[in-house]
Amino acid sequence: MNDAEWKFAKPIANFIQIEPFQGKQPSQRTDVRVLYNKNYLYFGIFARDSLGKKAIRATDFKRDFSFRQHDLVALSFDGFNDKRNAMALVTNPYGVQRDFLSFDDIYYDIDWDGLWRVRTTRTDSGWVAEMAVPWQTLRYPKTDSLIQNWGFNVFRNRRLTNEQSAFSPFPRTFTNTRMDYAGVLTNLQPPPPSTNLRIQPYFLTSFDRYKNFDRPDKNTYKLGGEVKWAINPNAILDLTVNTDFAQADADRQVNNVTRFSVFFPERRQFFLENASLFGVGVGPNEDLSGGSMRVQPFFSRTIGLDDSGNPIPIDVGGRFVYRSLKRNYGAIAMRQRGVGDTPGTNFFVGRYSENFGKQNRIGGLVTVKNRPDGTNLTGTIDGFFRLSESHSLNTMAVYSTSSNTGKSGFSGFAQYYYTTNQFKIWWTQSIVTKDFNPEMGFVSRSDVIGTTPGIFFFNRGKWIPFKKFIRAFEPGIMTEFYHQASTGKLIERQLNINPIWLNFQRGGFFGYLINPTFQRLTEPFVPLGVQIDNGDYNYVRHQIYASTNPSAIVSLNTSFEWGTYFNGRLNSHDIRLQIAPIPHISILARYNRNHFNKVGSLAQEANGELDVDLYSIEGRFALNPRVQLIGFYQKNAENLSQNYNIRLSWEYQPLSYIYVVYNHREFDNLLQKPRQIEDHVIAKISYLKQF
Repeated sequence: MNDAEWKFAKPIANFIQIEPFQGKQPSQRTDVRVLYNKNYLYFGIFARDSLGKKAIRATDFKRDFSFRQHDLVALSFDGFNDKRNAMALVTNPYGVQRDFLSFDDIYYDIDWDGLWRVRTTRTDSGWVAEMAVPWQTLRYPKTDSLIQNWGFNVFRNRRLTNEQSAFSPFPRTFTNTRMDYAGVLTNLQPPPPSTNLRIQPYFLTSFDRYKNFDRPDKNTYKLGGEVKWAINPNAILDLTVNTDFAQADADRQVNNVTRFSVFFPERRQFFLENASLFGVGVGPNEDLSGGSMRVQPFFSRTIGLDDSGNPIPIDVGGRFVYRSLKRNYGAIAMRQRGVGDTPGTNFFVGRYSENFGKQNRIGGLVTVKNRPDGTNLTGTIDGFFRLSESHSLNTMAVYSTSSNTGKSGFSGFAQYYYTTNQFKIWWTQSIVTKDFNPEMGFVSRSDVIGTTPGIFFFNRGKWIPFKKFIRAFEPGIMTEFYHQASTGKLIERQLNINPIWLNFQRGGFFGYLINPTFQRLTEPFVPLGVQIDNGDYNYVRHQIYASTNPSAIVSLNTSFEWGTYFNGRLNSHDIRLQIAPIPHISILARYNRNHFNKVGSLAQEANGELDVDLYSIEGRFALNPRVQLIGFYQKNAENLSQNYNIRLSWEYQPLSYIYVVYNHREFDNLLQKPRQIEDHVIAKISYLKQF
């Protein structure tokens, strides 16, 4: 920040602590300066630190990095001053970018990527970030006045001491995108918003080799791309042709021992943007307030992927989104190519929501999946009501029908929340009928009524011992009751009693839970190949969760479970070790084991024991935030599969990339054929131009 122009910008520095001592002065000063010209809005941020470079913490150069592992500064904008919508731009001391959109501080588009630049410097007095944000990236209204004032906040995390502070303070139970607590960025003179166009064509070539498949090796050449047209500040149209997701992260396998289906998150960029508008539903949060149930009438992974996660070509598609103070609406239409036994399929999603009062909303969503053998249709009505600062209610009702089966079904939920700096209390009620079938959605369990109340206590009293190491004591009770919807009988009960949960000053934690559980199996259950017969089962499991400081050079995150399990015993442990000697090098190793003893069908065997192991290792090697080599390897003992993915990525200009990708997959299939192996070598170049 040596440019002479910065001398004309008066700094703001009156930040207030959010963590650990809400309302107090921060231990380190943060200076923020703002300038602009006809093309850019500039921010100069000096995160002062008495320890200089020694205090800086960062574990990798991954875009959209983890908040828990990095020093950072975050800007949040509310250009429409509706106190509901926020655009957040975040950087760490090495110029790594994180950006996302937030709505009511509840729904987030974490994987939205904006076009902006940042460069940083680390000094003996702290670290400096200079950010240049094109006006075209920002969203603001067209007004008669030349001067605009926007809702605005700046947030800083000093990771060494896990201290958080903000330009405009907010209760620590919320985040910096809760814009009704924002400050104001005044006296801006932005250019009138105009239609802007962003095109991103790509060219791809690949070599695909198959062993023991009924398909030949082949070379592929592919041309396609996307167009983003910001028609006005409220409306955006996205078009995609010959859509490709070669650069998307590979799915991580999971060994599941519960009766709920595993939810694999969306990783493909086109579907991640503006996902929150279409993301109606309920699911397990980090605090388990939704229980283990997840119901989403629309889940984008049903488009362009088969049930095993293998890609199916998408010929063409589009998405239109309109957001304003009063209402939001949008639509997605996609054409999936017919491949093998899968016929060509048309997908449509329509969404509308009306805002009223203080952060209240009522909306509807429709999905249509059409193929030659029939049509699946769902209709949804949903609402969110901010009853007060601490009280909220979230609701949904969904109807599904399928023409090829003639069956219809219903699902719904209501979720009440009460949250303050001292308590979090919730009650979630959900139902999924037996014939509910949203083919464009996700349901973790059918024919069930779920009741999941719970409470957490947030304690920071002076009575807590070892205050130098322990920041908070947060015990809780999370209960789950599931009845069969068709009969009304209780089929599962879990009492998740959490008498010990300690959050440490440096970001680690330690918790112990005990889980008395009842299961009524109305049909056989087969976790990881172990068959458990029908019947009633009572058992008790114990769980320990622990983590060291996640921003340290070496960090460990572990969970251990032991105790009875149906008619036998199950011991499980999951260990994740991260080593990041410098931010340019990050290695994450994970080991998961499930040890069954006399469970189900194993009780009839002489040994009666079975171990199912899952190993993985992931490495990230970065020259800088724009040139990175990422490798991932995973081996699963359940199906003897081995998978690895290697990806070289070069962002040669903002949001324009060159990728070289190698994917390898091998496994033993269920038909007892020789081991199947597939290899894919992919080279891809994309170019982004914004007009």
